[in-house]
Amino acid sequence: MGSNIYSASLSGMNAAQYGLSSTQHNIANANTPGYTKQSIMVTSRAAQATGAGFVGQGVDVTGVVRSYDQFLTGQVRQVQSQASYLTSYLSAMTQVDDLLSNSTSGVSAAVQGFYNAMNGLANNPESIPARQTVLSSAQAAVNNFQAVDQTFTDMANRLTGQISGSVQAANTYATQIATLNTSIKSAIATGQGQQPNDLLDQRDQLVNLLNKEVKVSVQQQSDGSMSVFVGSGQALVVGDQAMALQVVQNPSDQGKVDVAYFNNGKTVTLQQGSLQGGNLGAYLTFRDQNLEPARNALGRVALSLASSINRQNQLGQDLNGVAGTALLSDVAPRVNKGANNTGNATVTGTISHVAALTTSDYQVRFDGTNYTMTRMSDNVVTNLGANISSASVDGFSLTLVSGAMNAGDSFLIRPTANAARDITLMTNDPAKIATALPFRGSASLNATNAANISTVVSGAITSSAVTVAGTSSSSSTFTVDGKTLFSSTLAPGVTGTLVTPASLDAAWPAFFAANPAYTLTGSFSAGTASITKSGGAAIILAEAQVLGTGATLTPLSAATTGFMGTTPGSLVSKVAGISVTTPGNANLTSPVAITFTSPTTYTVTGAVPAVAGAQTYTAPNISYNGWTMQLSGAPTAPAAGDVFNIGANSGSAKVSSGSYNLNPVSINFTSPTAYDVVEMRGFPPTAVTLGSGIYTSGANISYNGWTAQISGAPATGDAFNISQGSKAGSMLAAPALNNSTGARIAGGTLSVQPFSIMFNNPATSYTVTGATPAPVPNPVTYAAG
Repeated sequence: MGSNIYSASLSGMNAAQYGLSSTQHNIANANTPGYTKQSIMVTSRAAQATGAGFVGQGVDVTGVVRSYDQFLTGQVRQVQSQASYLTSYLSAMTQVDDLLSNSTSGVSAAVQGFYNAMNGLANNPESIPARQTVLSSAQAAVNNFQAVDQTFTDMANRLTGQISGSVQAANTYATQIATLNTSIKSAIATGQGQQPNDLLDQRDQLVNLLNKEVKVSVQQQSDGSMSVFVGSGQALVVGDQAMALQVVQNPSDQGKVDVAYFNNGKTVTLQQGSLQGGNLGAYLTFRDQNLEPARNALGRVALSLASSINRQNQLGQDLNGVAGTALLSDVAPRVNKGANNTGNATVTGTISHVAALTTSDYQVRFDGTNYTMTRMSDNVVTNLGANISSASVDGFSLTLVSGAMNAGDSFLIRPTANAARDITLMTNDPAKIATALPFRGSASLNATNAANISTVVSGAITSSAVTVAGTSSSSSTFTVDGKTLFSSTLAPGVTGTLVTPASLDAAWPAFFAANPAYTLTGSFSAGTASITKSGGAAIILAEAQVLGTGATLTPLSAATTGFMGTTPGSLVSKVAGISVTTPGNANLTSPVAITFTSPTTYTVTGAVPAVAGAQTYTAPNISYNGWTMQLSGAPTAPAAGDVFNIGANSGSAKVSSGSYNLNPVSINFTSPTAYDVVEMRGFPPTAVTLGSGIYTSGANISYNGWTAQISGAPATGDAFNISQGSKAGSMLAAPALNNSTGARIAGGTLSVQPFSIMFNNPATSYTVTGATPAPVPNPVTYAAG
């Protein structure tokens, strides 16, 4: 019995010693990363049977265990991976926010400064300092676009380095985990099944560090090893084997890297969506879902600015009397050939409709028979059929310039990616800003009839309606020279008609009462509306739209201003009813005069080549040398002596000479159906007949590259003067570009908002006056082959 007492006491002392050793080990490793508290496990020894019963024999230490719960550890890892992801993601997003959210600097402030400068020039169009301010402000906007794009490029380069660093760290941790698996299996075998707690802690710590880089899942094996998986189930560690992640070049975009999985000599690219969580997931998500769309959106703003400003400038006349040209450069889509292509195709992209552009990239694939285009932001697929050029998709089109695609070939299309980087100011000459309207029409004082050059709303006007309801209100306002003719609003969630031809007809009496200088003949409903302004000044018709969030709005047709058409030989102006045809051989530098010698005959003076003798007038057109002029109105015909002077051509037509005649001319009716075009030359002034023609009531009068329309019937002796337009007339329309109620890109959304934090000035947007955006005047292309 005495020996039992000593034995039991000794077992207790031994257990206490194990406990003290465990405690001091815990204390010593209190600050060791990944260390888990350890404690001893004890059980009582088997009791000794005696006649008096079972007598205890002491205690045994059966093992040392960690304070560890596999389920809780898994939960911690999940939160840990998400925390690492959000921290890295927030850091990257903060850089963009800091770059773009300052309302006193950056792109939004620079663009606003540009529009402010244009407003100033509209008030003082002949001022060289005001013009220079516009150019300086435009250059500042260009510089800001380029600077922000360069910052985006720097961020993308840093992300490439961070992705590489994260992959390298993950591979290092995976190798160390595999090594520990070997050590743990050996320790368990030699320790008769006892767990090597410190080795387990080290392995768990490495898994935690790996989990911070990329989200992992783990599986405990019966031999004590741990398998680690990433992505969509790719094994990174199995037993003592560690596979590797690799950074590889993106096959479509050489400026971009992907993460791939390497095993057994094979490399498989992992999709960004499968690498969620951790630093690596944050880097890839930010790059693909935020940084690249932000760059694309910035480029779309740059394209919208260039398109709208260029189109406005091309409608005007500069200080030299020359048709306005592009002030800002256009940029073509970026087209990248797939690295694995086996064909030799060269593909180009062309921007055809800036308003329809998105911020997405696109991928075109060829299956051997048909082409398909995938919008990568939402995976919407467009079937292009057997012809890659068969359709314009989201504001751009493609052309197979040379070579051929093989089955499986692909191209990456980035329509707006380069625009902010490549936008430039095309001139440093302040005289090149085309502030003046290119023409002005007026009736002469001796006109015997009520004829006037007028703005004609041609064609039947259709309804303006909301066809898909939005979550905010939609409205449409129809204006004449900025004066409201009719306006209506639909509440959120409501569809219906905003404006109809009948509503415009009904609104006219009140408009006329407030604005007696304007006269309406015909009706909108019948498609015969003709609006005349006393004095013959140019009239601008516009429909301004406010598109509700999520709504689809069908605009009013035939209410735009500026030119409709895309080629120099087919341009129709909605300003002052002037339509113009400008063939390459039209003489645009000499003024001409159309003088009616009788109601059915006219002479043309000053034409090149010359027009000999009286011409027969057949209403409504007078045509010669590629131009057509139309006269309209009542009485039904011009009279002998009526003269129409033609000076300037009308706007943005591109011709070989490209200049305007700054000398006024007159159209003199020699009869209700005949006219001469006369210029006053010399001092004292002498009438020089430049040409003549036959006039038909309601028809155009066209000559020497211009077309005029007369409302009311001229009589013999009537004269209509054509002279240089308002010096600020074109620029007065430019401030309307800066109007948040009529944004014209992204299907009607504000044009300077690439994503929610990109600009904090929601009032800044780019618009073009009119109901429907016109095509880009000068499409540009980019080839990849």
